Amino acid sequence: MKAEITVLAGDGIGPEITEHALKVLKAIEKKYDHDFILNDALFGGIAIDETGDPFPEETKDLCKQSDAVLLGAVGGPKWSDPKAKTRPEKGLLDMRSDLGVYANLRQIKTYPQLIDNSPIENSRLEGIDILFVRELIGGIYFGDKERSDDYAKDVCEYSSFEIERIVKVAADLSIKRKNKLTSVDKANVMATSQLWRSVTTSLIESEYPSIEMEHLLVDAATMHLLSRPADFDVIVAENLFGDILTDEASMLTGSIGMIPSASLGDNNFGVYEPIHGSAPDIQGKGLANPCGMILSVAMMLKHSLQLVQESNEIENAVESVLNDGIFTADLSSDDHVSTDEMGTAILTKII
Repeated sequence: MKAEITVLAGDGIGPEITEHALKVLKAIEKKYDHDFILNDALFGGIAIDETGDPFPEETKDLCKQSDAVLLGAVGGPKWSDPKAKTRPEKGLLDMRSDLGVYANLRQIKTYPQLIDNSPIENSRLEGIDILFVRELIGGIYFGDKERSDDYAKDVCEYSSFEIERIVKVAADLSIKRKNKLTSVDKANVMATSQLWRSVTTSLIESEYPSIEMEHLLVDAATMHLLSRPADFDVIVAENLFGDILTDEASMLTGSIGMIPSASLGDNNFGVYEPIHGSAPDIQGKGLANPCGMILSVAMMLKHSLQLVQESNEIENAVESVLNDGIFTADLSSDDHVSTDEMGTAILTKII
């Protein structure tokens, strides 16, 4: 297969983890005789420094002509002033909107080797494999905003089309898994959530009658994620709720450094990144965990390039390394390896 991939290493630990993810990708390319064309581009804080724009036109054009985008991380103290005219996070919102990546997938999976790392009681953590489907380019993050010294307003809006579009993604994924779907809203008080529940119910009943459907208010969902996490399979939520719930659920895994994500648009296009952020406090110290970024490559191969066998090989390599007792500092406070050593250990399982 021939595919063009735009690489946005970004800020903080982004370049460190991206380096190892690309080594794994190139190993897959060689082993399976693919042709992956990689184009590096500026994004985030480093792009602000170089061009004044976190998402420059040149980067935008490269992303739009590619089959997929790999993103390391963005942001850091250097660009964190909330009054700044341009911040790296604005680049993320602009990119998601411009590229039309409306469906964010985050898989929360527990590894037996890491269960002791979680603050949650071990008995509740066995067999967790939750796929969150978060609507990514609507809702309060993209609504009209107003701010003065003593007043602020953020508008949350959703259309039936936007809701149907994301629920269909979740339902299609659910059918491939356990045929079980949970929709999260706040329909007891919010008009957008009332529309969300109505549209979701109608769609599932008419087009996906085999799916076991559950509706949860977001406050109840936060509790059930900690008390009965293994009961969930696919969870679909609007932008704000999905953002908060997936960060909460990351604590189930023992480390946020293990979690990849995919942001999908039409025609299999996607942006792939770990969820942990730029972690500037550990930048350059060899402490970053590259697994989330490497597993994001696996998601890219599966969802955008339809290379399921290659994707599975990367996932199996990561799990095999954990089975060997090889952990980065976020996974073990006692005996741990560096970023480079973890990346090399995973790479060795593939080449």
